[in-house]
Amino acid sequence: MKLIPTVLALVVVALFVIALYLMTVGNLAVAGASFLSASIVIYLRAKWLQRDRSKAG
Repeated sequence: MKLIPTVLALVVVALFVIALYLMTVGNLAVAGASFLSASIVIYLRAKWLQRDRSKAG
């Protein structure tokens, strides 16, 4: 198991949960920022995995 990608995936899930909660209470600006942050973390995780694959192969 790769620790960094796993932690990043958990961070993404947490950010989505936070964003959905904030949407339900009406704090849309912070919810949007949370969704944007989740997107950035997804991108960083993909880049990390791609880098690991290029080193292995």
